Amino acid sequence: MRPPRSARGPVPEHSAAEIARAAISLADSRGLGAVTMRAVAAAIGAAPASLYRYVKTRGEVLELMADQAAGEYTLDQPGTGEPFTELLALAHQVLAIYRRHPWLLEIPPAAGLPGPNALAYMEHILATLSGTGLGRYAKLELIGLFGGTIRAFAQMEADQQRAGQDAAQWQDLVATYLIQVAANGQHPHLARVLADPAGPDDALAQEPIFDRALARILTGLLPAPDSGTRHDHRQ
Repeated sequence: MRPPRSARGPVPEHSAAEIARAAISLADSRGLGAVTMRAVAAAIGAAPASLYRYVKTRGEVLELMADQAAGEYTLDQPGTGEPFTELLALAHQVLAIYRRHPWLLEIPPAAGLPGPNALAYMEHILATLSGTGLGRYAKLELIGLFGGTIRAFAQMEADQQRAGQDAAQWQDLVATYLIQVAANGQHPHLARVLADPAGPDDALAQEPIFDRALARILTGLLPAPDSGTRHDHRQ
């Protein structure tokens, strides 16, 4: 909500969007630690001291970066009238942005107030939920739980990549470890689960865990349709 420039003084040579793009380029190529006031100033061709005419702190630069990344959502697609389907599609967009800009995971969600692009994202979700009959608190809680779940998945992927593993390798490693632990007889419930015969949920396990988890969460957060059928990502 800050005015773009003072009413007096010279017209700014740079813009908040330009600063954000330069900072994002630095973070994408060299990590968030490379985003310093001096480095951002150099990237836009400005003297370090002059950058403070546009932003007061590095924290403000990070806010600009996060909101610039939020501008990468495609929110202008015509609605389907199916909140579950639309939110699941949006979840994949969110995850893709985290994958393109993993440094976003280093910026705490509560580090700053939402900017115009983040507000557009919220507005889009609220429009999607407008016909669900959910109350205002339920809608806002859904936005928080929805975003938090996706961020947790993105963080797990980033951790696995730093460990040099993909999801399948990590799952195999954990499965092997749990089988070995269960064999010592000290964890009977774990051993029983691992020894259970194949059931209907084994087929579901072949689907991407991201889709399965989001489907369960959205099914619990969204009200059941008037027809009485539940939101089922397999339908």
